[in-house]
Amino acid sequence: MLYTRFWGVRGSIPTPGPATVLYGGNTACLEIRVGQRLLIVDMGTGAKPLGDWLMENELKEHPLDADIFITHTHWDHIMGFPMFSPLFIPTTKLKIWGPVSYDGDSLEKVIGTQLSYQYWPVRLDELSAHIEYEEIKQGSLDLGGGLTLTAKYLNHPILCLGYRFEYQGKSIVTAYDTEPFYNLFPTDKHNPAYDDEAAREGEQAAESENQQILEFIKAADVLVYDAHYTQKEYEAHVGWGHSSYDTAINNALKAGVKKLVCFHHEPRRTDGELSALEAEFRKRLAAEPLEIMMAREGMIVEA
Repeated sequence: MLYTRFWGVRGSIPTPGPATVLYGGNTACLEIRVGQRLLIVDMGTGAKPLGDWLMENELKEHPLDADIFITHTHWDHIMGFPMFSPLFIPTTKLKIWGPVSYDGDSLEKVIGTQLSYQYWPVRLDELSAHIEYEEIKQGSLDLGGGLTLTAKYLNHPILCLGYRFEYQGKSIVTAYDTEPFYNLFPTDKHNPAYDDEAAREGEQAAESENQQILEFIKAADVLVYDAHYTQKEYEAHVGWGHSSYDTAINNALKAGVKKLVCFHHEPRRTDGELSALEAEFRKRLAAEPLEIMMAREGMIVEA
């Protein structure tokens, strides 16, 4: 059994209110189940309802032992950590995995700084849970019990990892907070900074990275992909580290993905707009072997 449940689906900032009731206003948090094993991807504000659910259900039966995978340490992906209720239970065991973050600060320091009096009334050393940190880079790991993890660097303004979880021939892949790789060097020959060799090498590097993304998501049973923008919106926000629906769909089709979950909804995107876009894309893809859906809080997707 391999499935994911969504506890937070919004990008950038929580957006509670009447316009986001259907799809949800919490920021990124995914629950992934591998048999009875619990994995959590990101600790946005969706970590609060997840933690409360665990307290009311599983912690009544047995202690919590979970792995948490942080894609990157931008605030909307870690701000729910201080409100994750199982942190205050002495029998809780958590292993937090994530990329080496920014300017030499450790993963533990970046996450833990939130729990200091400047930002929060509870300090890190007041937590009761047993917490370990494991900083990881791009590559593959055997997580035991037949579960493997492949981590892939994405294109975001801070070091960010996509995660591919594989178990008994099934796969769930997260690839969000990313945009297509593009040539960083001037390509206009009239530009004073133009250099023919640099432009050519930049184009090759971007093409290579984009091909690696396709290999990373290849034949995924479930792909949770960044779909923050419409194509028109994206063209006005190149370099901000997020993708369009068109990019998500095109990559999923090229890679032979089975189920595409559009994720990291733009903060102003209303329930009505998301439903209309979902209907439009399903109509467009009616003849394709790709199932598409908008991420929604509480939704469960099986691999």
